[in-house]
Amino acid sequence: MSAPAAAPAIEARGVEKWYGPLPAVRGISFSLARGEFLTVFGPNGAGKTTLLRLLCGAVRPTRGAVTVGGEEVASSDAARRRIGLLSHQTFLYPGLSAAENLDFYARLYGLPRRREVVDEALQSVGLRERRADRVRTFSRGMQQRLALARTLLHGPDVVLLDEPYTGLDPHAAATLRAILDRLRDGRTTVVLVTHNLSQGLEQADRVVVQVAGRWVSDEPRAAVDAAAFERVYTERVGAAA
Repeated sequence: MSAPAAAPAIEARGVEKWYGPLPAVRGISFSLARGEFLTVFGPNGAGKTTLLRLLCGAVRPTRGAVTVGGEEVASSDAARRRIGLLSHQTFLYPGLSAAENLDFYARLYGLPRRREVVDEALQSVGLRERRADRVRTFSRGMQQRLALARTLLHGPDVVLLDEPYTGLDPHAAATLRAILDRLRDGRTTVVLVTHNLSQGLEQADRVVVQVAGRWVSDEPRAAVDAAAFERVYTERVGAAA
C-alpha cells in the first residue's frame, strides 16, 4: 500500500473576502508544496495584502478555507504558529531595544536558548552591533530588517512577505535578497507579494498576476520571459481592470 501524499505546505480553496458589497479577494484557489516560492504581482488595490492576511489567519475568509500542512489556519493556533508574516506594520515596540523586541517574540514562541537565538537573528540582518539600541532610533530600513528577523525567528514553515523592499536602501535591499536566497532551502515555502517586477521575479518558482481580487495569470517562472514580462503584465492588468 502506497504512503499517503503529504499535505500541501499551504493551500487556498475558493477563498473570498468581501467587505459588505465590496470584494477584496475573489475565488482564489492554489496549493504550494514544501519549498516552493510564489510571487504575486498586482497593482495597488488588487487585494494582495488582503490575500496575505487571509493566508496567515489575521482575517477570516467570507468563503473558502486556507490550510497549512492540512490544518485550517482560521481555527488552528498550531497552523498559525507555522507561519511568519512580514507586513506593512513592523509589529515592533519602539521603546524597546532590538534585542528586547526579539526576546519578547522568542518568549511568545517558547523558544529555548533565547539569547543565542536573538543574537543569531540580529547577526543575520546585520544589526547585532545595534542590539541594545531602541527601535525608535532606527531608520525605516533598519526597522524593516529587524521586522524580517522577527518574522523568521521561530523558523516558520511558511513565510509571507508583503512588499518587503519598500523603503529599503541599497544595503538593506541586498541583505533582504541574501536572506531570500537562504530561504530557498527546500523546506521553507514563501509567498511574496509585490508590484516590483524585477525583484519579484528573482527567486520565484511560480508567478501570479492579481487584479481586482482575482488571479488573471498563473505560470511557472520558467515559462516567463523576464525581458517581456513588463509588457505582458501591463496588458493583463489593463485587460482585467
